[in-house]
Amino acid sequence: MGKTLYLECNSGISGDMTVGALLDLGADRNVLDSVLKTVKAEGFTIKYSRVKRSGLDCQDFDVVLDEEHDGHDHDMEYLYGHTHSHEAEHMHHNHHDHTAQHDEHHHNHHHIHRGMKEITEIIDNAEMTDNAKSKAKRIFEILAVAESKAHGVPVEEVHFHEVGAVDSIVDVISIAVCVDNLDIDKVIVPKLYEGHGTVRCQHGILPVPVPAVTNIVTEHKISLEIIDVKGELVTPTGAAAVAALRTDDKLPKEFKIEKVGMGSGKRDYGLAGFVRAMIIS
Repeated sequence: MGKTLYLECNSGISGDMTVGALLDLGADRNVLDSVLKTVKAEGFTIKYSRVKRSGLDCQDFDVVLDEEHDGHDHDMEYLYGHTHSHEAEHMHHNHHDHTAQHDEHHHNHHHIHRGMKEITEIIDNAEMTDNAKSKAKRIFEILAVAESKAHGVPVEEVHFHEVGAVDSIVDVISIAVCVDNLDIDKVIVPKLYEGHGTVRCQHGILPVPVPAVTNIVTEHKISLEIIDVKGELVTPTGAAAVAALRTDDKLPKEFKIEKVGMGSGKRDYGLAGFVRAMIIS
């Protein structure tokens, strides 16, 4: 008999938070590592650590990208557009003194061929169970549809930038492998909690929830509660994982918690940044 997973997303959900929570629940790290060794995407290593969120012990799953492939948003100040001299420095350092135009070219160069077709090949070529493969593909399919709608391009022409960055490929595959490894067949997610305001991304400044997320929650009838926090709590990868895996949006009237796992987020919004995953019966 498969198990029932309840995901509590009080501080939002992202790919890495979900992987951390599933590992904390007891998904086999050796199984995950052996799959990730077969993922044909360049320039990443995995860092596992225990971190405190609101004083609570959480599992952190971090996809560390090498300099060349790190087109990402680890700098909160850049993300929210506050200007500090340190931000200018950070940008300057990150872009290896290329002109903005050249940098754009340089960045796209790595991701130019990473659409659904290429991502499907990466998933197919990795050594994991068929169940894990189909879950990973489903998550990416949902992401691709949401992005294609947001940008007004056909699904097969969606080039994953942020999502296709290596870390999202790794996050999605890891979620699928862990859910499969834990033998989970039911997933209950009552609703997603999201912040408000704006977020900067490759295309400019976007409102929160970002369009890919609004498209996913619209399409898959996922309830949102907007809480009084500025910032993006729900990432497209997190929303797509919920849409792909969820089998129910209602908890039973009463249940027993068999096990709890906590996965930490990376960004600090002044709230308990973790996803709590529970096996219930």
